[in-house]
Amino acid sequence: MPTEVSADTPKPARVSVWKAFSQPAAWTMCLLGFSSGLPFLLVAGTLAFWLKEKGIDLKDITMIASAGMTYAFKFMWAPLLDHWQLPGFRRLGQRRGWLLFSQICVAIGLLAMAVLTPVQLAPFVAVTLLVAFFGATQDIAVDAYRIEIAPVEAQGALVATYALGYRLGLLLAGAVALILADHLPWHVVYLIMAFSMLVPMAVTLVAREPDVIRVRPQGWGEAMREAVVDPFTDFFRRYGWWIAGLTLLFILLFKIPEQATIGGVMSPFYRDMGFTKTQIGAVTKIYGVWIGIAGVFVGGAAVARFGAWRTLGAAMVICGCSNLLYLWLMVHPGNLMVLTLVISCENFTLGVLGPPTVAFLSSLVNRQHTATQYALLSSLVNLPGKVLGFFAGGIATAAGYSGFFVLTVVALIPASLLYAALWRFHRSKEAERLAS
Repeated sequence: MPTEVSADTPKPARVSVWKAFSQPAAWTMCLLGFSSGLPFLLVAGTLAFWLKEKGIDLKDITMIASAGMTYAFKFMWAPLLDHWQLPGFRRLGQRRGWLLFSQICVAIGLLAMAVLTPVQLAPFVAVTLLVAFFGATQDIAVDAYRIEIAPVEAQGALVATYALGYRLGLLLAGAVALILADHLPWHVVYLIMAFSMLVPMAVTLVAREPDVIRVRPQGWGEAMREAVVDPFTDFFRRYGWWIAGLTLLFILLFKIPEQATIGGVMSPFYRDMGFTKTQIGAVTKIYGVWIGIAGVFVGGAAVARFGAWRTLGAAMVICGCSNLLYLWLMVHPGNLMVLTLVISCENFTLGVLGPPTVAFLSSLVNRQHTATQYALLSSLVNLPGKVLGFFAGGIATAAGYSGFFVLTVVALIPASLLYAALWRFHRSKEAERLAS
């Protein structure tokens, strides 16, 4: 049953925003974010340009560049990062050992891509898949490290600085790599990207290992139970079937309005509104990205100030309702100023929603199963968006763009009702955590 919030329940302490952002862990996460963002495009979008210039068929390009889908399945090997220490990295500890190992493998993989080049296609594809695999492994390690290095109330700031570093990594692997490729051979560009991994590797070496006492399983039977079964049963054991079930349903539903507007339906919408590809790219892909990062920092500050649960509720509603601004854009097709204002509001609110989402998911994790449980919860958050993206075009065709955007806002109602039902329980848990 939900825990009641009585008059004696301690109110959440206010965390200094300055303290949250100035902690060393925040800027460690910035450089680890850079390390996570760098390989992502190098095995997907940027790689496609290199393959195209080598005369690879479009069908083969899309298949090879889909190596990035590896990131969607990272929860499958996340238990390894919780329950197995790498023999040659024991001195670094559980989290830093896996971090450094995956970073080294990404760097070696990028070097191998530069040496092999697409001329040797079969081994080149194999190495590309390895880079994607270890890039996803690095993401698991970074998430687990972030959760264990600081309390939940500081997670908003860590997410904000991580997002900044991640965006810088994407910028280097995307725009900068393409510009360099106009002046240098592609294999030299990939060599530069590989050596760029030295900076986050150095950060991993000097970073602090999280202070978490881990229970080591004895024997293969106990190891399998600890790695595969217990991360699932532990969640329901700690929260009870009723609260755990409602919480998981809430996780599945609350980001549907956001995910509906980042799928394939939006590019045709902008074109149908009379905007050129240059206008769309400049406003949504360049300007909008930095507005989103500003929103992430505001969301991080709000988590530090008001806590994750309250901030999540407000951001969820504001972000979802911002989809109605697209109706205004439909009244002013081709108006660049209106597009800029709509994208500003949309991306800013999307950014604000990020830190409380990550902080809330982090608060649900048992630190004996940090990597596994967070990988599973974050996959659940994104699952409806993947499904909705498949049907979004059909919905927009049947209901029209205006009906589609209204439906995304209506989708807030079930999540809002679940939030209200869960309010007392998660609010009291947050208060207890801050008081302890």
